[in-house]
Order: sequence, then structure tokens, then C-alpha cells
Amino acid sequence: MADLPSLSSLHAQLTRRMPDPGVRNGVLLALLLGTVGGALAARAGLPLPWMLGPMLLCAIAALAGAPLVGPVRARPIVVPVLGVMLGSGFTPEILGQLNTWAATFALLPVFILISGALAWVIYRHVGGYDARTAFFCAAPGGLNEMILMGAEAGADERRIALSHAVRVFLVISIVALFFAILEGTTTAGLGAAAVRISDLSFGAGAALLACAVLGGPLARMARLPAAQLFGPMVLSAALHLTGIVADPPPTLFVIVAQVVIGTVLGCRFVGATLRDTGRDIALSSAAALALLCVTIVFALAVMLLTEEPWTQAVLAYAPGGLAEMSLLALAKNQDVAYVATAHVARIVLVLFMVRPVFALLAEHLPPPPAAAAPDGTSRDGAAEETPDDGGR
Repeated sequence: MADLPSLSSLHAQLTRRMPDPGVRNGVLLALLLGTVGGALAARAGLPLPWMLGPMLLCAIAALAGAPLVGPVRARPIVVPVLGVMLGSGFTPEILGQLNTWAATFALLPVFILISGALAWVIYRHVGGYDARTAFFCAAPGGLNEMILMGAEAGADERRIALSHAVRVFLVISIVALFFAILEGTTTAGLGAAAVRISDLSFGAGAALLACAVLGGPLARMARLPAAQLFGPMVLSAALHLTGIVADPPPTLFVIVAQVVIGTVLGCRFVGATLRDTGRDIALSSAAALALLCVTIVFALAVMLLTEEPWTQAVLAYAPGGLAEMSLLALAKNQDVAYVATAHVARIVLVLFMVRPVFALLAEHLPPPPAAAAPDGTSRDGAAEETPDDGGR
């Protein structure tokens, strides 16, 4: 009979699998701040309080040097909840509106090219970034995809990560607060959809759970972007479009998911100080504001060409996160299906456009710079990201 492992070896294996106490404490502190931030934002009546509040408070604490650690391992668990929630916005009534979406999707490639070119000018000619880094900082696609592609091309991963983190952070904050100030946006849409666990029948609850559990793996098998979000959203949309299920997931689960996502977004600034990265943050902020200006122009064009409300078109084009912009559409009682589909299309188009466009430009670009960033930091210091960013 094979020798049984000793108690000491079992203890060593268990110890290796347990998270470092510092990491665990950092995650707990981040989630505590996120919960407090969400509660304060809800008390203040901000839009999407349970995501915007954690994001703002954790970002401030991170830049101040607080020992936070983003709960990145929890994100893949909660993102499917939001996917199921967004899928519940696909009702049979939207099938008759698909023809009005044509102008939005026809203009998307033009929007991507113009906004990307404008951001590239800011990073390259104003900021002095090398051409490769400027290219992948400017592409309005998913954060993780741009980091991976940029690394392959010899670009500065750290600056790419920071630029996209700032873009998503600012776009979400500015768009949400803009609507809150001008139009009094609150969480009306989310409140109207509030569902208790006891409100769901066993069959509906099981169906929604199956969407959350199976959606991600199926989407990855199909090689779809933002699989953890997009897969559950598609399955949930199918159930709601066919009338099999009529309810969204319980509101408590949605709030927890928003707190985790907001906390992760805020914690992306851990390790970044205004002293060391202030110039990069300023450049990324300028690029994000430029993208929002382009967003407004294209939203006005869509409004003139179709019957889509201007506010809805802004949410569809604003280059924030897929989940975040879709949740904001839900909070504004806008067409979630329209906004979510537009962002999925943007992510897919960027993924398909980046490689061939870069291939055309690569032969005219100078060789990649040295492995150290201009501020003297190593590119290996880029913050660790989650395997699936949910679509940025």
C-alpha cells in the first residue's frame, strides 16, 4: 500500500493554497471601503451607487497609498450575475425595433477609427509615447486584449493598462454624473426591477442560475469576447425573448456584483501615485475627454438619422465598460438591449480591426523601445488584471 502523506506535508500543501494574510487583509479592506462607498453614494442619490461609490472611494484610497488589493478572483463569479441581469432587458418588444439600430452599427467602425486616431495623436504627439504604445493606448477596446496585443508588439504594458483604466474610470464617472446633474438620473430603473429571492419560482431561479453557470464556458468555447458577461447575457436574453422567464436575478445579487466590480475598478490604481504617474494620468484623461467629445458628435448624428434618443445613443457609443454602460442604461430606463448590443459590437470590431490596422502601420514604425518605461520603472510592474475584463 502506498505511503500516506505525512501531516507536515499536508500542512505545507494547505498553507501554499491559502492566500497570503497581507493579500487577504487587502481584499477585505477594499471590499469594506467598497461597501461603505456604495452606501454613501446610495445615500447621496448618485446613479449606480453600488458601483460608482466603491469605484470612487477605492480609487482615492489607492492613490493615497492605502494597502488595498482588488478582489479580482471574485470578479469572474459576480460578472455572470450582471450578464443575466442585462439579458433580462431583451424583451419580445425589441424585435420590432432592430431596423432602427442600423445607423448606430453602420457608424461604429467610423467612430472607432476617428476616436482611436484622435487619442493616438494625444498619446503620440502630445505625450511623446512611442508609436506602438500610443497605438494600443488609443484603441477603444478591451483592457486585457489591448495589454496582451501591445505586449506582443513590444509596447509599454504599464502605460497601456493605466490608459485604459483611466478611460473606463472617467467615462463611467463623467457620463453617470452628467446625466445625474442634467436629468436627475437615479437608480430608478434598477429600483423598478428590484426582485427578492423569494419572488422567483423554483423553475425561474434554476433557469437563471443555469444561464450564469453555463454562459461563460459556452461563450469561451465559441471564442466570444467578454465571455463571462456575454455568455450569460445571451442565454438570459434567449429566455426572456421567448417568454420562458420574465424576472431578472435577485436585486441583492446584483448589488453585490456591482460592489465587487466597482471595487476592482477602483483598485486598478493601486501602486499608481500622482507623483510618479501624474503625467500619464493627465494624458489618459485628455484622451478620455476627447473620446467623449467624439461620442457626443456621433450620438447627435444617430439622433438625426434615427428616432433613437440622444441620451441612449450616448450610452451606446461612450467607450466605458459593457457592463457599466448597460447598467447605467438600466438605471435611466433606456433600452438595455440596444446599449449592450452596441458595446458588444464595438468590442468585436476593435478586436477585428486592431491587428490588420497595426500590421499595415508596423512596417513604418520604429523598433520597440527598451524594456524600461521613460519614468524608469520596469514594464514588468504592470498591475495584474483579471483573465476576463467583461468588455471595456
